[in-house]
Amino acid sequence: NPYAGLVSHLRASWLSGKTRPMEYRMAQLEALGRFLDEKKQEILEATDLDMGKPSFEAFFSEILLCKNELNVTLNNLCHWMKDEHVDKNLVMQLDSAFIRKDPYGVVLIIAPWNYPIHLFLVPLIGAIAAGNCVIVKPSEISKNTERLVAETLSCYLDNDCFAVVTGGVPETTRLLENKFDYIFFTGTSCSPPVGRIVMTAAAKHLTPVTLELGGKNPCYVSDTCDVTNVARRVAWGRFFNAGQTCIAPDYVLCTVEMQEKLMPALREAITEFFGPNPQESPDFGRIVGDKQFRRIQTLLGSGRVAIGGQTDEAERYIAPTVLADVLPSDPAMQEEIFGPILPIVVIANMDEAIDFINARPRPLAIYAFSCDSKVVNEVLERTSSGGFCGNDTLMHVTLTSLPFGGIGNSGLGKYHGKFTFDTFSHHRGCLHRNMGLEALNGPRYPPYTQQKLGLLTATFEVKRRGTCTLL
Repeated sequence: NPYAGLVSHLRASWLSGKTRPMEYRMAQLEALGRFLDEKKQEILEATDLDMGKPSFEAFFSEILLCKNELNVTLNNLCHWMKDEHVDKNLVMQLDSAFIRKDPYGVVLIIAPWNYPIHLFLVPLIGAIAAGNCVIVKPSEISKNTERLVAETLSCYLDNDCFAVVTGGVPETTRLLENKFDYIFFTGTSCSPPVGRIVMTAAAKHLTPVTLELGGKNPCYVSDTCDVTNVARRVAWGRFFNAGQTCIAPDYVLCTVEMQEKLMPALREAITEFFGPNPQESPDFGRIVGDKQFRRIQTLLGSGRVAIGGQTDEAERYIAPTVLADVLPSDPAMQEEIFGPILPIVVIANMDEAIDFINARPRPLAIYAFSCDSKVVNEVLERTSSGGFCGNDTLMHVTLTSLPFGGIGNSGLGKYHGKFTFDTFSHHRGCLHRNMGLEALNGPRYPPYTQQKLGLLTATFEVKRRGTCTLL
């Protein structure tokens, strides 16, 4: 295997204990901060070359949010690494019981192309913070960003403990043949089958995994809402990064009356954001590749094109598009769109919208808009998804205090902030007993008697307290 030597080298580095001290982890994390600062312009240029990503969007999503994750980790690492002391029973009051956060060992991070810096760097921050050695595999589809990472990251990180592997499917397949101690995979629109491939490879070595996948994220819009604000927030979430965002609202569920109100508001929002011709706007990106362009283009035949619909294959440009009167059987409703197309599916009421959502695989995110908080809360209570955001889109992922991850087909595991540190840490249950006071252990030893059983019950039994009230 071409990567066996690399994995073996990193494992030897991890076994040496080099990555365990807090000072070492902090130094590597600070080096990542310098990477973001010193390579900022090159990152912006690479993401522009790969997918025409506007510099504003690239700075916000690829640099600013990564620096937030980095600073939260640096600010809290000392606290996160501390042993977590736990409750003890009567017999063990003089002993030490705690949870030790151990690194897993050698970790593999496989990143996608749509946010090619953010989606490898945020997991990497947590993996380093937890004390692991790491191999990063950036996506070959975002080739300019892949080249930048491969050529420059080694200048900042310890090459005995961290490495970048490049290539496509054949290289990733060979890489996955090796035994890793943890695998973190982020995919895109085709990710459920790829996620299963990764999980199958991991299962051969009983390697734990996090799978960040995707899905069709519903957006319910009630009849009681501020249509202008809804249109701006939905349009921003759908068309940010030209729709190539795993948590973008994938389709809208609303009544026919709300559809008629939304159309002019969405048209106005799109014009406000990108001007009368979005193809000329510096603030609207492009599709990452020809294959992805052609797949998205075929979805334009669903429903009725109410806004947009223009395409230019030479530029891989697809206009911000809204499809009206889309049927559940239409092509746009059969797969994650992952592009700048927003279908609107008409439903009769909220109950029908909830039934529609629950009849499909659980998505990565659900959005609900209403001026009535009871409506938003009811959608939250009666559905299941990786994350939820009421009266906005995308913004829940900007909070490092919230876990981000999927459920069911949309993923497995969670990260961001401390959740990333915890993901890459083995929570090791530890008990350190006193060598003396042996008389306290007498009741557990044979020969067993009823008297000993009574003593054990009195000292080990956990009694139930009163009921709990959710406020």
